[in-house]
Amino acid sequence: MSAPPPPLPDYLTRHAETLADKVAVIDDRPDGTLVRWTFSELNAQANRLANALRALGVRRGDKVVWCGQNSPGVVRIVHACRKLGAVAVPLNYRLTPDEAQYVVDDSDAVMACVDAEQAPLFAAIRAQVPKVREVLVFGGAPLAGQRDLEALVTAASADEPAVADDGTVTAQSMIYTSGTTGKPKGAVRNPPHAEQQAALLAHIGYGAGDVYLTTGPLYHSGPGGFMAIAHTLGNTVVLQRRFDAEDWLRLIARHRVTTTFGAPAPVRMVCSLPAEARARHDVSSMKRFIANAAPWSFALKQAYLALFPADSLFEVYGSTELGVNTVLRPEDQLRKPGSCGRPAPMVEIKLFDDDGREVTEPHVPGEIAVRSPSVFATYHKADATFEADRRGDFQTVGDVAYLDEEGYLYICDRKKDMIISGGVNVYPAEIEAVLDAHPDVHDVAVIGVPSEEWGETVHAIVVRHAGAALDEATLLAWSRGHLAGFKLPRSVGFADEIPRNASGKILKKVLREPFWAGRASKV
Repeated sequence: MSAPPPPLPDYLTRHAETLADKVAVIDDRPDGTLVRWTFSELNAQANRLANALRALGVRRGDKVVWCGQNSPGVVRIVHACRKLGAVAVPLNYRLTPDEAQYVVDDSDAVMACVDAEQAPLFAAIRAQVPKVREVLVFGGAPLAGQRDLEALVTAASADEPAVADDGTVTAQSMIYTSGTTGKPKGAVRNPPHAEQQAALLAHIGYGAGDVYLTTGPLYHSGPGGFMAIAHTLGNTVVLQRRFDAEDWLRLIARHRVTTTFGAPAPVRMVCSLPAEARARHDVSSMKRFIANAAPWSFALKQAYLALFPADSLFEVYGSTELGVNTVLRPEDQLRKPGSCGRPAPMVEIKLFDDDGREVTEPHVPGEIAVRSPSVFATYHKADATFEADRRGDFQTVGDVAYLDEEGYLYICDRKKDMIISGGVNVYPAEIEAVLDAHPDVHDVAVIGVPSEEWGETVHAIVVRHAGAALDEATLLAWSRGHLAGFKLPRSVGFADEIPRNASGKILKKVLREPFWAGRASKV
């Protein structure tokens, strides 16, 4: 019997040979700091880190937590883990010590690689994460009991790491869900399905000459996933360590950025900049802005299209667990308000009612279920949850939507965010879209609050635009012109901001808590 063919070289290894001098990573900060790594340099950095981790006992399939704001050091970790066959576990650096400890311990990570800014966080939780053998610090000095990652990298070999390949597929990453409705769960992600990824990229129009800008933290599946796509294609990646609206425009103009992925919150900040600030930066290079992470309102899309090329806006619907499920192309953005598009290549979508029956009629809501090669493998330590979310060989994450006559999908809401008022289902996202369209509304969230008569009633929490004199009566009158009676807000509150997680999702459990405190039932 002939020996199996040797595995294909890692894509970064190939780029280091064929695109050796092309810039792979740019870290361009407002303080003047500028770091550029070519593909040859990035590959050597990733190899050195992979060999350093291997010398510390990290093996194929082991979990490695990383934590830090966007930086070349973070990019190096992601590539090093892939080369080792280790599973990268990104950690949200905004978590409290208790939240961080839960994720690190639950992940069974054997190693942690953290930015120096996060070294105090890991020092605080070190005793509670005994499975972690070492805490390695990059970008600054380690604290007591931690080690200097940069010193280990400098001393390690730049040769390709020698990793035993037994032919099994190991997960590429394990990304913890945002935990907006409960404890975070680790979604174990396998390497992308090559044929499906190629079809998706062709559908959106990606090319070898693109320049990708990180709009949001790389620990989130969207920005991180599209950065991985960029490097797979041999694209240059421009990093923004922390989001700043005008600096983001500067990076687009200076580096002629062609593509990015973003949630609505940062784009809302960009569109709210003074006109003179926006005019200082040429953004005509933008070809593909991938809108996702949380729903973009129609008003926000209109504001974006007033500033950027009209053919640059793509919206995708997906999730950490299910990958990219639908695409709404530029020509449909204004033609199909409220839609997130049609199924992406090699994706099948079905809708199911509460009794598990398939919904086939247009405009009838049902729970979305997806069949696709990119559906994740499982939840880490939560197989029962994974199985409970199956509909045959389709998978669901609890979103509710309907289809129109042309097969375009319209997200109603998260099933768990749905309001049941007087026995009638009310979807907050629809109401939020109406309120968001008011010219004096900067941001909005809609929740259900307790009612002795109706069970729940609709309550809106609104952030006014700066200087706007907006009151409850005005908003209620606006709503009556756009919504059926049973969907109307019964009350409106005003706030300075809407709490959101890093991916842009509204933290509705935080908003609901004051209204439901002390009650046995939360719905």
